[in-house]
Amino acid sequence: MFSKHVNPRSIASQLILLFTLATALLLVCGLGVFYSLVVRHAFAEDNAVLADKISAVSADFHESGSSVFADELKARRAGEHPAYWIRILDPQGRTYAETPGMDRLLPPGIFPPGQTLALAVRSPKAYRTGAKLFSLITLNEESGGQAYTLQVAQDRSSDERVERNFAVLFVILLLASVLSAVFIAIIVTRRGLRPLEQMTRSLGRVDPTHLKERIAPANWPRELQPLAVAFDDMLKRLDDSFTRLSQFSADLAHELRTPVTNMMGEAQVALTRERTAAEYRETIESAVGECERLSRIVDNLLFVARVDAAREPIARKRFDARAAVEKIAAFYQTIAEDHHVAIGCSGEGQIYADPDLFERAVGNLLDNALRFTPENGSIQIVVCQRDADFEVAVSDTGCGIAPEHLPRVFDRFYRAESSRGSDGAGLGLALVKSIVDLHGGSATIQSQVGQGTTVKLIFPLPQK
Repeated sequence: MFSKHVNPRSIASQLILLFTLATALLLVCGLGVFYSLVVRHAFAEDNAVLADKISAVSADFHESGSSVFADELKARRAGEHPAYWIRILDPQGRTYAETPGMDRLLPPGIFPPGQTLALAVRSPKAYRTGAKLFSLITLNEESGGQAYTLQVAQDRSSDERVERNFAVLFVILLLASVLSAVFIAIIVTRRGLRPLEQMTRSLGRVDPTHLKERIAPANWPRELQPLAVAFDDMLKRLDDSFTRLSQFSADLAHELRTPVTNMMGEAQVALTRERTAAEYRETIESAVGECERLSRIVDNLLFVARVDAAREPIARKRFDARAAVEKIAAFYQTIAEDHHVAIGCSGEGQIYADPDLFERAVGNLLDNALRFTPENGSIQIVVCQRDADFEVAVSDTGCGIAPEHLPRVFDRFYRAESSRGSDGAGLGLALVKSIVDLHGGSATIQSQVGQGTTVKLIFPLPQK
């Protein structure tokens, strides 16, 4: 199966098409209703005139009599094209009198049956012959005691031509209006989408060396301001990411260069002349120590990178937090005794976390505290279970951290004079924060110079 490439639809073309269709629909409906009203009005007006004519003819027929009325019809000149054609039929149905030329154009048999005046005028019969259109009416009249039939035809050919011309005019007006709508839609759409073109040009100028550039949402239309704000926020995040990446690359190069330089320098010094076995052993042990340091840095970097990419699996479960921190404290007890530092644990509760990651995070904090707590100092690990989360606090009586360094102590490779990185590379607290973030929690630090430091880790508990 090969997927077909679908060309993306243009917003401008869609807007123009929709605007044109909407305008055409409104014009068709409006002009159609107007045309229908005009035609109906004209038809009703013709019927009213026809009714007046029939009434007048009926009155003349009764007043003047059949013979006089017949003489008046015959007196009309042949060849004229009257608007009304009148025929009188005698009681036997023969033509008694008619408008000259009517027998050729309108024979008696095409007229409807005789009706009263009201019924006849209400629904006249339409009859077309050639290019002419007639309305036919038949009336039953009485004169001199005899029944006569009056056949009246109204020529509506001119009205039909007017209606036809009116329809053509409407079609021309509709086409002209649609074309105008297309032209207006093109102008309005291009003008409306012009800010997008300007925004595209602005974004086209952005590259890794110009991430400080902003779109300035206040200058854009209200509908585009959220988009401009989102782009500015994205550019800010990209700028921060590039800055951190550049700093991270520089710090990483520096951290890796130091142990490599140390190993290379010691090896070169050892090779300058013959050494004793003890001296070679000392050089190799120093190189192994630097390799272990490199291994710890690389291991921590890989872990932090996996956390950032959301690929680090978490096997969460409930376990006794007090027992876990006592186990970690027991592991560091020998080092604490060497430094003459006391480690205490307090609190109770069940934590919901990955046991291995929890042990790694608390172990890093305890290792940091041991590094910066002087002799005869103390370290306290306090666990506390609350309604929605679980808190682990590691406090020491060490040298503390200056206030200007506190906002950045969780950054990778960040080290100040009293920096607290478990591996000496500034990755310890960054690793701790990555573990807490992986659990959806938070890490905070409080410290004062000369009064010690407290780091709190918050692990969320599952919702009941």
